[in-house]
Amino acid sequence: MRITNAKAASLALAAATTASLLASTAAADAATTRSAPPLNWGACEGTGLDPSQECATLKVPLDYRDLGGEEISLAVSRVSSAKPGARRGTLLLIPGGPGDPGLDRPSTLGAKLPRAVRDAYDLVSFDPRGVGRSTPVSCGLTHDDLALTRSRPWPAPDGSITGNVATGRRIADTCARNGDPVLKSISTINEARDIDRIRQALGEKKLSAWGVSYGTYAGAVYAQMFPERTDRWVLDSNDDPDPTRVGRGWLANYAVGVEDTFPAFAAYASRPGAHRLADTPDGVRRLFLTLAARLDARPIPWEGANPPELNGNVLRQQLLNTLYAPSRYADLPGSDYAALAELIRAARDGEDLPEPPTVPDEAMQNALASGAAALCNDVSWPKSLPSYAREVAASRKSHPLTAGMPVNVMLCAFWPDEPRDKPVRITSDGPSNVLLVQNRRDPATPYSGALKLRRALGERARMVTADETGHGAYVTNGNACSDRYVTDFLVGGQRPERDTFCAAADRTTAP
Repeated sequence: MRITNAKAASLALAAATTASLLASTAAADAATTRSAPPLNWGACEGTGLDPSQECATLKVPLDYRDLGGEEISLAVSRVSSAKPGARRGTLLLIPGGPGDPGLDRPSTLGAKLPRAVRDAYDLVSFDPRGVGRSTPVSCGLTHDDLALTRSRPWPAPDGSITGNVATGRRIADTCARNGDPVLKSISTINEARDIDRIRQALGEKKLSAWGVSYGTYAGAVYAQMFPERTDRWVLDSNDDPDPTRVGRGWLANYAVGVEDTFPAFAAYASRPGAHRLADTPDGVRRLFLTLAARLDARPIPWEGANPPELNGNVLRQQLLNTLYAPSRYADLPGSDYAALAELIRAARDGEDLPEPPTVPDEAMQNALASGAAALCNDVSWPKSLPSYAREVAASRKSHPLTAGMPVNVMLCAFWPDEPRDKPVRITSDGPSNVLLVQNRRDPATPYSGALKLRRALGERARMVTADETGHGAYVTNGNACSDRYVTDFLVGGQRPERDTFCAAADRTTAP
């Protein structure tokens, strides 16, 4: 192939830019080895916390390329081991999202852990940069744009993406106008650097970790960047690590995940009982698709919801939210499955709708801004609108439950800033100290994506798959087999010799 002078110059510029980028990233990562001051622990704000939970504030660089420049705050929490003689280190609980807070996790998730794990470790977590009680971010979005059916790119009833283009541009412009340097600094690579500053402040040579959902990607990136600083590394409900797609791939995986997990809800809603919607699971599926199409054409007012109506996309978003619920909770009064069945029944029969689930606008402002920043700052998103339209049309046919949303255009296509760091490629280089645990059917991090992380890690990892449905595996899915493998690894270091499959838990009796 003939290369013109212009093409050669372009290639040389790209090579030089890449080399400069990698060099600056390496310098920033080397800088994290500088010692962080020890944490000054004190009382935590909030209610319902473990009385022994302590909180502290850690200063970290806003920009790791400018260590003498501005600093921001990370909120860090700890529940210390009650048995100092049994303690073997720190277990970092890496939150998901991106954009989820973690400060209360030593109390909330910590209470679910076996006593042997709580004795073996100090449980530590944190609010990531931009989130919660760390230096927070906000885009200053309007109430209407805080709706999940706006930030998630649900197409119009006819499949058009014109409205999504307008929404994506508007939200990206608003974030650019109202955001601050902290918003621009949020990325998975910077979260890994922040984690290493936490390690230093704790005085630990190595960390053990339990990362869930997006926390698996953040945990994998940390283990790739700082492999010698990892001890026992558990990644739970695993993200596809494809460095060319990152968050765009996670969004696309919803199409697969919802199709994987819907049968569990359909089976529940076709059993005899108060929440039976149809005689068969296929009947439940037909009812859902028919009702969503009817609501596309004729929405129902839903006072207190955002937007204040139940339309087809709001119903689809409610389905997605519901499928996160682990299968073991489906039969409990007030469970998510029961709530979704009641919503579908009321909408179908023209009865009063139940109270809508709501989240305070302030919390949504923070979650959407910090989450969007991580998705958009990690990797460049395609700009071609016709390609999005084609993918949406194909996805609506192949995965009708999600109606093309997972592959649609969103604000990252219009994000004003290019990523400052090249995405980390997860490889098999490093110690063999990673255990992946995964439900076979997961709406957000489907099994097919988890297998890609497993392949990327190679001999560094083993994987335990549970024949369960829902998002979250360890001490969440009710499967004693998969729980035992994780506990044995965290406490005694025993990891299965090969990838392992755990049969579904017996649920013939109430959990």
